[in-house]
Amino acid sequence: MSTAGLGRRAARGAAVTLTGQAIRIAVQVLSVTVLARLLSPQDYGLLAMVAVIVGVGEIFRDFGLSSAAVQAKELSTAQRNNLFWINTGIGLVLATLVAGGAGLIAAVYSRSELVGIARALAVTFLLNGMATQYRASLLRGMKFARVAVAEVAAPTVALAVATAWALTTGSYWALVAQNLTQSTVLLVGMVIGGRWLPGRPRRGVPMRALLSFGWRLVGTQLVGYASNNTDTLVIGLRFGAGPLGLYNRGFQLLMRPLSQLRAPTTTVALPVLSRLHAEPERYADFVRRGQLALGYTLVAALALVAATADPVTAVFLGGTWSAVAPVLRLLAIAGIFQTLSYVGYWVYLSRDLTTDLFRYTLVSAAIKITCVLVGSLGGIVGVAAGYAVAPALAWPLSLWWLNRRTSIPARDLATGALRILAVAGAAALSAAAVSAELVSSPAMARIAAAGAVGMAVYGLAALAVPAVRRDLAGVAEAIRMARSRGR
Repeated sequence: MSTAGLGRRAARGAAVTLTGQAIRIAVQVLSVTVLARLLSPQDYGLLAMVAVIVGVGEIFRDFGLSSAAVQAKELSTAQRNNLFWINTGIGLVLATLVAGGAGLIAAVYSRSELVGIARALAVTFLLNGMATQYRASLLRGMKFARVAVAEVAAPTVALAVATAWALTTGSYWALVAQNLTQSTVLLVGMVIGGRWLPGRPRRGVPMRALLSFGWRLVGTQLVGYASNNTDTLVIGLRFGAGPLGLYNRGFQLLMRPLSQLRAPTTTVALPVLSRLHAEPERYADFVRRGQLALGYTLVAALALVAATADPVTAVFLGGTWSAVAPVLRLLAIAGIFQTLSYVGYWVYLSRDLTTDLFRYTLVSAAIKITCVLVGSLGGIVGVAAGYAVAPALAWPLSLWWLNRRTSIPARDLATGALRILAVAGAAALSAAAVSAELVSSPAMARIAAAGAVGMAVYGLAALAVPAVRRDLAGVAEAIRMARSRGR
């Protein structure tokens, strides 16, 4: 494909994917808002206790083979078929293991309700295993619209089912039904979008490179998952289902939508960067622009959330969940530093540096686990503080590590990130001051006023600082390009 053609497809892909993700995030936020008023922290805590353990199996279920299929320079039909059956087989084995080990999961937390929850959620391993290569095939072909349709339909239908169940029973089974429905609808959507049926598995097909890539990535993902979920595990074991439910609502309200926003950037960036190996200048420029785009959009939004955590909690969760606000504020800070370092993940995958990614992940995981464990001395707010400190410490390490292993614009990334942080910090402080001044006003009015002040700070920064002005102009141009080419 020509350079111009690749750029157009990337721009269209970005526009379609981001539009789909925007709708998904709206559904996710609506889900949190609606179900928080129908269910209790205890219900969310029970589901989170199972989810943190079951999530380990999801990593093995994928086995890194979705990324292996997307980044492969060539992928035959026979290879794709074999990958489908491998993922499906792993999903079936994991479903059996989790269903059989449900009693053990319940014993870990001393909660008998977890037996039924674990056995029900075990089915998702098989459903997601079957969907894995359909999704990978669509992404590899840059058919982002079909992926977006399936990924919007699944949570939308699942929310409708969960709401009906919650209104009827008012129990945690509404959340179980939501998870099962989402996996089922997603599988159906991917199959319809993929428009192919897997053939039988064959021997003699070259699979070693794909499996090797996947296996190396699995190690990295396992370490990353363990560190990312230490907070949930520690809270569940030390403080119980109620406090875990509070923490989980803050996490789901912020971090899950944030993850859904960042994930499509990898979806678009990975196939593009994989094709730019031989063009180091364009490769570096793509990475640099990627960080700026994330920084002046997601980081700006996270800074506003940190400044207005109290009214945001009141609007989306209601007054009975006010204890979530300090957790939400600290998680927003964590999200800022995670987002700044996110482009490094693109580099590791597109350069096939999975071994280096694993080593770096081991170090960053040790930092995060240590911070969370120390923070847990201060309850769920202390855990959130530890979760926020960890990426702030690991982000500079990520730049240094990548700069040693491959050619990246490290200095540009560092200085660009510092500009992003400086402007976001000024905007957050100004917005927080306005929100505090209007403490007796309605929550939505506080958020609107704080948001207006934050935007004004960005405008002033653009007028006063040429580098910030160039950054914002570049981000605006990238957005216009994506929108015009997405039509």
